[in-house]
Amino acid sequence: MTDTIRLAAFIDKGGTGKTTATAHLGVALAREGLDVLLIDLAGKQGDLAKTFGVWGEYRELIDAGDAWPNVTTVFQDEWAAIAEKLGEAAVDDLVVETGEGVDLIPAHPGLDSLDADLGNIDDAAERYSRLETFLDEYIDPRGYDAVLLDLPGLTNNVSYSGLWAAKHVLAPVEMGPFEAEQADQLREDLTQMVEAFDVEVELSMVLPNKVDTRTKLAEEYLEAFRAEYPEAIAPEYIPYSQDIRNAVEGGQTAFALEEPSATAEDAREAFEADARALVDRLGGA
Repeated sequence: MTDTIRLAAFIDKGGTGKTTATAHLGVALAREGLDVLLIDLAGKQGDLAKTFGVWGEYRELIDAGDAWPNVTTVFQDEWAAIAEKLGEAAVDDLVVETGEGVDLIPAHPGLDSLDADLGNIDDAAERYSRLETFLDEYIDPRGYDAVLLDLPGLTNNVSYSGLWAAKHVLAPVEMGPFEAEQADQLREDLTQMVEAFDVEVELSMVLPNKVDTRTKLAEEYLEAFRAEYPEAIAPEYIPYSQDIRNAVEGGQTAFALEEPSATAEDAREAFEADARALVDRLGGA
C-alpha cells in the first residue's frame, strides 16, 4: 500500500472541467504543503500542459523527436528495460516543472494509439495494472504526497488503467440532467469494475463545477447532487468564473492571478476547501 494520495478525474463526458479541476486541486494541495504530481492521460492535445503554459516548449520537443521517454512509454513492455538503462533520468525526463508548485507528466500524441495498444493485451489484469505498477515502482519512491490523473472523457482502456491505478475517483459535474445521468453511470461502472476485477475503486468526490447559482435550475441540480451523493459530494461547489477560463487560456491557474475577481477568489477558496477534504477522505499526507 502507498501513503501517496492518488486520484483520477473522470466522467464519461467531455467539457465538465476535469482538466481545470485537476490543475486547480493540484495547486491547492501544493499550497497546503504537499508535493504534487499531475499526469495527463486525457488526450494528445496537452490541455493540462496548456493550463500551466508549458505545452509550447514540450510540443517543440515532440516535434523534434526528443520527447522520449514520455507518458505512453510507461505502458510498454520495454519500460522496465528503459528505466534500468537510464536510471533516475528515465523518470526525470518524463516530468516537467510548471512554475505553480506542481510537477507534470504531459500528454503525448502516442496517447491516440494507446487505447488500441492496451486492447491487444489479452489478460485484463496485466492490461490495466501497468500504470499502477509504474506509479508503485517509479513514482512513489520520489516522495510525492499526491498524484492526480486527468483521464479521457470517455470509457476506454486508458481510463480503466487510470481508475485501476488511482483507486479513487473525482467526478466533476455541471448542473444538468445529462451530467446527473453520467454520474449515476459512473457509479455503476465502478461497481462493475470492482466485481469483474476484484479491485477496489471508489467514487471519492463529486465536484459540482461551473455552478451559476443565479439560476434556479442550477440550485435545484446542486441540491439533487447533494441528496444523491451525501458521502461523496464536495464540501464546496466551484462557482462559474470567466476569470478562471481566461486564466487557463492564458496558461495559468486562477491561483496565479494577481487581481482575481470576486468569483475567481470564491473559486480558489472552494478548491482549497475541497483539496483539504480530499486529504481527509483519502487518508494521505
